[in-house]
Amino acid sequence: MKLDRLLGLLTDLLQNDRMTAPQLAEKFEVSRRTIGRDIDTLCAAGIPVVTHQGVGGGISIAEGFRLDKSVLTTEELSGIIAALKGIGSVSEQSQIERTLDKLGAGANTVVSMHEPVVIDLASHYKDQLSHKIDLIKRAISDRQLIAFDYHYAKGESHRHIEPYFVIFQWSSWYVFGFCLKRQDWRLFKLTRLWNLAVREDTYTPREIPEEKTDFNARFTADISLVALFDKSTKYQLIDAYGWGAYTEADEGLYFEMDFTDRQFLLGWLLSFGKNVRVLEPADIAAEIKSIAEKVLSLYE
Repeated sequence: MKLDRLLGLLTDLLQNDRMTAPQLAEKFEVSRRTIGRDIDTLCAAGIPVVTHQGVGGGISIAEGFRLDKSVLTTEELSGIIAALKGIGSVSEQSQIERTLDKLGAGANTVVSMHEPVVIDLASHYKDQLSHKIDLIKRAISDRQLIAFDYHYAKGESHRHIEPYFVIFQWSSWYVFGFCLKRQDWRLFKLTRLWNLAVREDTYTPREIPEEKTDFNARFTADISLVALFDKSTKYQLIDAYGWGAYTEADEGLYFEMDFTDRQFLLGWLLSFGKNVRVLEPADIAAEIKSIAEKVLSLYE
């Protein structure tokens, strides 16, 4: 919808000092001509959008501009402010503060800056995470390769990729890009990514196959768990999977759920200690038993 695109376009221009028409056209999957018409619409609404010609040129919003209630509804501004505060928990704070100032400062504030929704996306190592995200964002903007060491279940690997998106999904941060080693599109979890460096090498953007952007399809729920939990764990099951995720019986709580990640499932089950017994599948139960025996041997 055009209104959604205009809101997204305005938010991008507020968060970035300058963007190019090709960048905006690619992001919103429209033509440059459509972006031009959207810019005209924003100007007609009283938003001072400025275009800069030549090398280093692009599109920006005039310095010092503030939004007022003639542009966005209170609900729309509330959503933007809440989202920006979440981004600010893992991004360059000064830029977020400037954007928030444009959205709500002054006597004619449209919506309270003390938004009742608090979003904190940072992890316990916020400084490293913020640094990674800022580096990757700049690399994406400048179309530069990034290099890093990656740690995963099969060991360690050094990768060079063309970065395209920084993604927050499944409660974690990822970078999505084209891996030169695998010659394919990959997602890399930022917590497993270290020694990140932006290379001088630049790349020409590739067309991303539509199926590669369906990130949920990358994880297939092929592990069907059946387990019996102690009744004392009820609040934990509700917290993780909601009310009704189990069936209550005299002997405990019967829990059935499909999982995608074997290592996550094992870690989650082990966190319950003696308060859970795996009934199915048999190989998960056997692995839990093997791990427990190895742990016991450490203390004998």
